[in-house]
Amino acid sequence: MPAASARKAIRRLWPILVPIAALATLAISYLFPVAGLLAAACGIALVCGVVAAVHHAEVVAHRIGEPFGTLVLALAVTAIEASLVISLILGGGEHASVLVRDTVYATVMIIATGVIGLCILLGSLRYREQKFRIEGAGPAFSALAALAVLVLIMPVFTVSAPGATYSTSQLVFVAVCSLSLWCVFVFFQTISHRDYFLPLGPLAGAAEHAPPPTRARALTSLGLLFVALTAVILLAKQLSPTIESAVNALEAPRIAVGIAVALLVLLPESIAAARAALANRLQTSLNLALGSALATIGLTVPVVVAVCIAFDLPIVLGVDSKDVALLALTLLVGAVGIGSGRTNLMYGAVQIVIFAAFLFLALVP
Repeated sequence: MPAASARKAIRRLWPILVPIAALATLAISYLFPVAGLLAAACGIALVCGVVAAVHHAEVVAHRIGEPFGTLVLALAVTAIEASLVISLILGGGEHASVLVRDTVYATVMIIATGVIGLCILLGSLRYREQKFRIEGAGPAFSALAALAVLVLIMPVFTVSAPGATYSTSQLVFVAVCSLSLWCVFVFFQTISHRDYFLPLGPLAGAAEHAPPPTRARALTSLGLLFVALTAVILLAKQLSPTIESAVNALEAPRIAVGIAVALLVLLPESIAAARAALANRLQTSLNLALGSALATIGLTVPVVVAVCIAFDLPIVLGVDSKDVALLALTLLVGAVGIGSGRTNLMYGAVQIVIFAAFLFLALVP
């Protein structure tokens, strides 16, 4: 009995203690150089903070219901990404101008191939085949394709500015288009066509049948979510020099920094999406994945563009020819898969292979 009571106490207290411990580790990191054991402790605290953020976001999401719940984590992840990218850009450095491009491109590829592919693969292995609402996933993916092309591919072909860059007026136009399309998507998802994003058939998994948390618990989780996300953002900022030093020591391509940033900030949503797929809630997985990708472009790009214009900082958005081809393949395969309205093992395997190719070709260009 004492052991059972201890486990119950741990399950009850860890969501509260972990964000506090992450903040304590963050405070120590400002007092001493982030290296060696302290760097490892910061890394552990960051991962634990991410897990805590996932937990509290799911509590809030369960309280407010779908599809509003998926917006909570999408907005939280976007806040992490935008804050981290801006802090790195303002910190300067030789490659700061391409950090936005690398992070946004990595985010789109990780979500559209890695996260979605993993969810489909896990769901297929457990349930053989899963269905989702094409009337919701289709428009979301079309918006993602349009924004990915406008932000990452079109700068390669425009002639108003040298290289793979936009002129100031083009940057403003693309930022306004990105923000506008994201706002329309949120209205479409949460108000005008909310039923397009609700799960098909009876909800699966015990968590769906459990009573929603009380208002007090949901508000507590919302507050702890902000605490955990604050710790994650600032710990990631503290660890960013260590990440860059590791990249330099390994003589890896500069895009590795963007991939590392994207992997860090997408960890909460990836965990939540995979858990939803394993609970036979693939619709929730797609809501999380596509919503996060759209928020990354629709919110991060306008904010970063505004900062770069205000501080007269250079910004490069266009990807190179190799990445144009890989992004085009991702959008093509994604459109084919989304158009079917159901998933299977083969489609998940194809997505994972594209994701593996993205990682390999990023490190071995």
